[in-house]
Amino acid sequence: MTPTRIFPAAPTAKRARLGALLAATVLVGTTAAWAPVALAQSAPAAPLPNTGASKPGDPITLNFTDAEIESVARTIGLLYGMNVVVDPRVKGKLTLVTEKPVNRSMAMAQFLTSLRLQGFTMVESAGLFKVVPEADAKLQSAAVETNDSAPKGAAGGQIVTQIFRLNFESATNLVAVLRPLISPNNTINANPGNNALVITDYADNLRRIARIIAAMDVSNATEVEVIELKNAIAVDLAPLVLKLIDASATTTGAPAGAADTGFKTTVIAESRSNTLIVRAANPARVALVKSLVEKLDQPSSKSNGELGNLHVVYLKNADATKLAATLRAALSGAAVSPTPAAVSGAAAGAAGTPALPAATSGGQVQADPSTNSLIITAPDPQYRQLREVIERLDARRAQVYVESLIAEVSADRAAEFGVQWQRALGSNGDSSIGLLGTNFGAAGKNILSLATGGGAVLPGSGLNIGVANQTNGVYVLGFLARFLESSGAGNVLSTPNLLTLDNEEAKIVIGQNVPFVTGQFTNTNSGTGSVNPFQTIERKDVGLTLKVKPQISENGTVKLTIFQEVSSVQASTVAAPNGPTTNKRTIESNVLVDDGSVVVLGGLLQDEFTGNGDKVPGVSDVPFFGNLFKSEARSRKKTNLMVFLRPVVVRDSAATERLSLDRYEQMRSGMQDAQPVPDAKVPINDAPTLPAAAPVAQTKKAAP
Repeated sequence: MTPTRIFPAAPTAKRARLGALLAATVLVGTTAAWAPVALAQSAPAAPLPNTGASKPGDPITLNFTDAEIESVARTIGLLYGMNVVVDPRVKGKLTLVTEKPVNRSMAMAQFLTSLRLQGFTMVESAGLFKVVPEADAKLQSAAVETNDSAPKGAAGGQIVTQIFRLNFESATNLVAVLRPLISPNNTINANPGNNALVITDYADNLRRIARIIAAMDVSNATEVEVIELKNAIAVDLAPLVLKLIDASATTTGAPAGAADTGFKTTVIAESRSNTLIVRAANPARVALVKSLVEKLDQPSSKSNGELGNLHVVYLKNADATKLAATLRAALSGAAVSPTPAAVSGAAAGAAGTPALPAATSGGQVQADPSTNSLIITAPDPQYRQLREVIERLDARRAQVYVESLIAEVSADRAAEFGVQWQRALGSNGDSSIGLLGTNFGAAGKNILSLATGGGAVLPGSGLNIGVANQTNGVYVLGFLARFLESSGAGNVLSTPNLLTLDNEEAKIVIGQNVPFVTGQFTNTNSGTGSVNPFQTIERKDVGLTLKVKPQISENGTVKLTIFQEVSSVQASTVAAPNGPTTNKRTIESNVLVDDGSVVVLGGLLQDEFTGNGDKVPGVSDVPFFGNLFKSEARSRKKTNLMVFLRPVVVRDSAATERLSLDRYEQMRSGMQDAQPVPDAKVPINDAPTLPAAAPVAQTKKAAP
C-alpha cells in the first residue's frame, strides 16, 4: 500500500498557508527520505510532483509544524473531501506530526484531538463541517443520539448531544454525580418529566459516561425474603423492626435538594402464617433485618401460666368499645359449651364493659376507651388469631366527600289593566239623583275606596290615569284607568358539601333559627285591671339541611342514604298576624352512584298561570269600547328546581390532603379577589385573607 505524506511548510507565515494547501501529495514508496518543501515568496507555488495515485484506504503521514489552524483544517477537508468552514475567532498555530503512516480515521482523530487541546473543535451540520470554539460547539452541533447506549459513528473529538433515559435511578440525582466528569464548556441537564438526561460533550467522553450510567441505573431492590417467627407475633414485631431500620436509614438519605429514590426497606406482617415479608435495598440490609428479628423473636414469660397471658393492643382507627363487643360475640359464638363457673367468674373490664363469658379456651376481651385499646387475655395461639382479626378490622376506613348542587331558576310575569268610572245623574236641588258607573277590584284599588278614603288609600302601582269632578265645591274621583306589567327572575345556586367516614352519617345545616308563634294568652285581672299577655314561641331551622350516610362497596360504587331539605320564609308573610309562611322542598332517597360520578336526585318543573277579571256583562264584549267596562289581571310563574349529588371516595391521607388544599386555595383566591379598591380618603384598604397553606410533609418535618 502506498502511503500519502503531507509535508510541513516553510517557516514564514505566508509559506505556511501555501504549503499546507498544497501538501496533499501522493508519492510511491514508503522508505524514501523526505525533506521540507521550500517555496519562493515571489514566484507562484508550483504543484509538487505526483508519482502515484492516492486511494481512499491508503495510510497517510501528517507533518505540520507551527502551521496555521485554518490552513491545516482546509488541507484536512481537501484530503477527506469535506466542506470545511473556519470560524474567524479560531486563531493560532498547530503542530500535527505522525511518526509513521496511519489510516485516515486515526489521522482525523489526531486532528480533532489537537484542536481540542487548544480549545477548538469541529462540528458537522447539514453536510458542512465548521471549526468553532469549544464553548459554541454545543449550540451549532447537529449530531443528536436518542438511544440509551454510547454514541456510534462519531469521532472521539466530535461534540455530540446524547439523551439517556433512566429506568430506576433519578435523573436529578445523577446530575450532581456526572457534572464533574463533563467538560466545563459543555452541559448536562435533567428532565424530571420522563426521567432523562440530556448531555452535550465529546463523543469519547459520552461513551465513558454511558458506561457509568449503565452501572448506576439498576434496581435497588433485593428478592423477597420470608422470615418465619417462632414466638413473637408478626403484627407486633413488624412496626418495631421497620421503625428501627428507618431510623438507621435517615443518616444515608439523599442530599439536600435532590429526590430520594433509594428503595425503602419494606417489612410486612403476614398474620395467617405468622411470618414477616422483607424486601430491602441490598443484601446487607436484609441481613440486618434478620438479625434484629432473631434477637426479638424470643419466648415470652410463662410465670402466669398458659391461660394467664395478658396483651394490650392499641387501635389506630377502630373504636375500642365497638370492636371489643364484636370480638366477644365472635368468641362466644365459637365456644362449644361455656361452663357456668367460667361465665360467673368473668369480671367487668376497666372501662365498665361487660365481661366476655369465658369459653373453653378461656379468652377474654375488654375495652379501655380512654386509650382506645383492647386488653386481651388469651393463650398465644388464640391471641394470634385475634390479632389477625383485629388487624383487618382496624384498617383505615375510607371517607366520602359529598358535593351537592341545588339549582333553582324562576321567572315571574304579571300584567294588569282596568277602567273604573262613576257619575251622578241629576241637578243640584233635585229630590232624587242617579248614580252610574263601575268599580272593580281585580286590577288595583277600587275607585270608591280611593274616592272616600280621604287620601288614606293610595292607588295601586303602575300607570294611573284619573279624572276628578267638582261636586258642591268638592272634587270627587270620577274616572280611573290603570296599566301595569311586571316581571321578575331569580337564579339560586347552593353547593353544600361535607366529608364523612364510610358508613357514618353526617349532617350540615345552613340557615336561620326562625321563631314561630305557637300560642298566646291574655290574663285580665278583674280586681286591678292589669293585663299580663304572653306568647309561646317555637324556633325552627329555616335554610338548607343535608344529611348523608355513605356506604362504599368493593367495586367502588357508593350507596347514599340522603335527606335534603331546602326551606325559606315567604317574604310577603313575614309580618302576617298568623305568623310567616315557609316554602319547603325535601328529598329523602337511597341511590347508587359510582365514585366521582354525578347523579340527579330529583327536582321540580312548575309552570303556573293565574287570571282574574271583572267586567260588565254584554257591554264589555263590544270590541275596543268594551274595555271601559272591565278590569283584568294575569300572571305566570315558572320554577325549575334540580338537585345533583357527586360523591368522591377519599381512601388515604394523601388524597385527603390534596382535596383539602384544593378547597383551601379556592377559598383563599376568592378572599384575595374580594380585596377593597385602594382609596386615599379611607385608609383601610385591605381585608383579612387566609395564609398560604404549607404541605403536610413540610409541617411534619418542622414539628419537634
